Amino acid sequence: MMQSKKNKTLAILGSPHTEGITAKMLAIAMDAARARGDEVTYLNLYDKKIQFCRGCNKCLETAVCVMCNDDISEITALVKESDRIILAAPAYWANVPAVVKNLFDRLRGVAMAETNTFPKPRLSGKEYVLLTACNTPMPFAVICGQSTGAIRAMKEFFRTGGMKCKGIAVCGGASGKTEVPDKMRRKIERMFH
Repeated sequence: MMQSKKNKTLAILGSPHTEGITAKMLAIAMDAARARGDEVTYLNLYDKKIQFCRGCNKCLETAVCVMCNDDISEITALVKESDRIILAAPAYWANVPAVVKNLFDRLRGVAMAETNTFPKPRLSGKEYVLLTACNTPMPFAVICGQSTGAIRAMKEFFRTGGMKCKGIAVCGGASGKTEVPDKMRRKIERMFH
């Protein structure tokens, strides 16, 4: 009997707080992915050496960053071989933390090719899940644009790459919380059914 191929899920933590709400949201998503049979690889961006993009644009021709004296080659391989990417990043100043933005810059040519009109996606056929936590409580996290700004930045990268969104979860009022609320936990788990 032939066994079906396991889906590969890449779980990326873009938070410096490995015990914070964003990290705990990612842990819930990873457990849900494993429960459905996915092979899950965990990547903490704060443990990786990722230099700043130099804007040489070579990656748009080569589909990989040519600056290979850091960990971007390893990350590129993980992105390319994954079927689904879960990105968990907190909202910092209505955006993503600098390490996440830097990752997007360095993966520019991996995600897209430039054309005379619209970018041509290079990650089509993959899925993504976005998780964020924001200290601003709901509904003000949305009204004031704190969480929506971070989600917008993350969606732009994946959408331009041609990936399909499988879910977004925003935990507002994260300051002082030590655990992910049950309602949020259930929402994240449903994304993997």
